[in-house]
Amino acid sequence: MSASAITSSLVSWFRQNGRDYPWRQTHDPYAILVSEVMLQQTQITTVLDRGYYHRWLARFPDIPTLASANEADVLSAWEGLGYYRRARNLQKLAQIILQDHAGIFPNDPVTIRSLPGIGPYTAGAVSSFAFGLNEPIVDGNVARVLSRIDNDPTPIDSTLGNKRLWDRAKELVTSTDDPRAFNSALMELGQSLCKPTKPACPDCPIKDYCQASDPESLPIKSVRTEITAVTERVIFIRQGNSILLEQETGKRRTGLWKLPALPDSLFDQPPAVLLKSSYGITRYKVTLWVHDGTATPESQWPSNHRFIPLADLNEHPMPSPYRKALNRLLSHGLFKLEND
Repeated sequence: MSASAITSSLVSWFRQNGRDYPWRQTHDPYAILVSEVMLQQTQITTVLDRGYYHRWLARFPDIPTLASANEADVLSAWEGLGYYRRARNLQKLAQIILQDHAGIFPNDPVTIRSLPGIGPYTAGAVSSFAFGLNEPIVDGNVARVLSRIDNDPTPIDSTLGNKRLWDRAKELVTSTDDPRAFNSALMELGQSLCKPTKPACPDCPIKDYCQASDPESLPIKSVRTEITAVTERVIFIRQGNSILLEQETGKRRTGLWKLPALPDSLFDQPPAVLLKSSYGITRYKVTLWVHDGTATPESQWPSNHRFIPLADLNEHPMPSPYRKALNRLLSHGLFKLEND
């Protein structure tokens, strides 16, 4: 089938039906990059409806501002989006562009790909959306659309399947003179019509070129993600108008604050439960138990523990599950057992 016929049909459809997201109103590579990084592992409604995208650009409007910002401010602006490495990589990227590229965002796909936190998809997105380059993109939506167009049963999480997707995306984007619109159209089609279930095939602008006989059976994955249950126990201690918090040192959440972990000495006979909640992260389902830590000896508090005044809590970046738990404890009483 003709690649140019597919791209032409998609671009025409997108120009009439594409949603008017703010990152589609600009060619600024920095603003486009921020949107792409935020949308990794995060839904559009979260990024837009909760104001993350607009607040970030208001606080860090350009590369120099982000590069020179305090890391705590960067993490605070990202709070609630999770996967905080994304925020750190954005700042590292800004610092590198400022130091190595005179503050000018590089327009070469290879150079873009070399920046911190930039993978093939993000490099393709910035290259095509900001600079109009014929660079391919493949995300979950695009993989679904391409698998169905070609009725391809190759598992998309296999080496061969991944290569076929990127080769096909490259073939298509190379055939258009508007890669920005075409790549946007591919994503839009997957979001709005070519959905995982109940795809709106009669309304599809490229239905005449689609070979899928059973669209809902595609794409195919060879590995099914198993969800692992995890138990996490923390303590709540309040002294006057201050709350004891722990600053994390692990790779994933370094520098963030949380309710302190339950000391090992209390695991056999944990103190009273104040609150129970749950949250998911990657392939884990975490049950969070918050215990009354009032009787915990001060000698068991490591150096990364600190009493933070209530008035300063919002200035300390904190992963969303702990922020929600802390807010519930402060709002609904300190010694009342609550369950989600």
